[in-house]
Amino acid sequence: MRSAFRKISRVGSLVGATKWYLTDDCLLAAKNTMYAVEYRRFYLRDLESIVVWPSRWWLLRPMIPGLLFGVAAAMLWYWANPIAGEVAIGAGVLWVAAELALGPTAKSRIRTTGATVDLPIVKRTRRAQRVLAKIDAAIRAAGGGAAEPVSAAASAPQPAAPSTEFKPEAAPAAARVGDLT
Repeated sequence: MRSAFRKISRVGSLVGATKWYLTDDCLLAAKNTMYAVEYRRFYLRDLESIVVWPSRWWLLRPMIPGLLFGVAAAMLWYWANPIAGEVAIGAGVLWVAAELALGPTAKSRIRTTGATVDLPIVKRTRRAQRVLAKIDAAIRAAGGGAAEPVSAAASAPQPAAPSTEFKPEAAPAAARVGDLT
């Protein structure tokens, strides 16, 4: 039997990973930390926004290994031989080039009607557009979210006036209690 959940993203870390799954009506985050798994479900109709931006300190990711390889290369060059130093320099340059080619790391925030959650949805910002396009397509297929964006050229706001159409004391008790589900 085929699962209705399809994996759209995985963000790994040293202590675990967060896997993102998409169905017809929800977005599921499975956050695996060591031996525990925490699930978060976001219904597509309740999603207000998903924002992904580059991390502020993403340049430290290539700089720290580059500096460490540079120090190791200098030490190897001086104490061992120049070939070992050149190998360390080559490894450092390749590491820095790979990190810069992959682009900035990402942070993300998911807003729903009831909560705001900071969970990584992608590791790098260059992959964010593809993942968000899949989520957007699922939201449009489910018919959730805002039906149409509000136009900026809306009519001038009306002054607040007391409404005479609805009198709360005249309504039955069952009408005052809304459906909270």
